[in-house]
Amino acid sequence: MPDTDELEPPDEARTAEMATLATRLRDRRRREGLSLEALSAKAGVSRSMISKVERGEAVPSTVVLSRLAEALGTSFAALMMPDAAEHEVLVIPRSRQPVLRDEATGFTRRVLSPVLPGRGLDFVLNTLPPGAETGAFTPHRNGVEEYVWVQRGRLRAVLGETEVLLEAGDSLFFDAKVPHAFGNPGGEPCEYLLVIDSSLRR
Repeated sequence: MPDTDELEPPDEARTAEMATLATRLRDRRRREGLSLEALSAKAGVSRSMISKVERGEAVPSTVVLSRLAEALGTSFAALMMPDAAEHEVLVIPRSRQPVLRDEATGFTRRVLSPVLPGRGLDFVLNTLPPGAETGAFTPHRNGVEEYVWVQRGRLRAVLGETEVLLEAGDSLFFDAKVPHAFGNPGGEPCEYLLVIDSSLRR
């Protein structure tokens, strides 16, 4: 499979995030007892791309990372952020919130939620430039639900055979077992909060 989703080498600011992603992806793959070849076949991502990510040499696109997370039975946030200790109050400074950016489209995802043992809730702030598309995300397994709230701009959501247009302030819920993709049909950046609830799957 070609590495069409590989991005340009990252700058120094993303080195720590890449190291975390590399370690967590490799550890999760080994914990699941999967070889590089087996994960490649299961996720539909080339072996060479997975190997480069595990060595910290490349950053996957958001779609590729979502495929890997789903194939490993985990979440996008869990691969990007280290586990957090249980606290009644937990502050995550902006500087420590992992950000994944697709250089080709400018689509960015900022992880806002900590990764806590036994929890299945991810908060991700997404930004789509005008005219940009996320690409198609792979369907999740049964029990995963997603919530969307548009903070600014306009958002087009394609959920299986259904397409909806959201304006600033609109919210959306859908069962994430269908293929889904998002796009910005407007003339300004679209910011939207995505909540992925996989607690029912646990």
